[in-house]
Amino acid sequence: MTLIKRVGKTLAVIVVVLIVSGFAGHQYVNHVKKQRPIVTLAKHSDKVLFFYRDDCADCQSIFHQIYWQNAVSHNVVFINMNQPKNRSYIQKYQLTSVPTLIHGCERYSGTNLKKMKEVMR
Repeated sequence: MTLIKRVGKTLAVIVVVLIVSGFAGHQYVNHVKKQRPIVTLAKHSDKVLFFYRDDCADCQSIFHQIYWQNAVSHNVVFINMNQPKNRSYIQKYQLTSVPTLIHGCERYSGTNLKKMKEVMR
């Protein structure tokens, strides 16, 4: 077998593995997004609070980016507002819409990833 054929086969295998891994990762994040755990927040947490609803189109459009950003920084608490017991945070944090990010005194509601990343710093 020539070197070119071996390299070609190796590249084909790598591409297939990357595609399968990407699909599996995407499916896993979708699974995480649909979970509705009850979230209890520490009083003096320095984490970024990400309020979303799993049935919200705007939330779905940015969820993956926030999830993968958190995979690196480990500083985001995901709060699904479709969990009835999480709705007490609406009044506590004066939420008017989702998606909303809150970090200390900074907050942003919307889907502009640049602005969201500023809040996440």
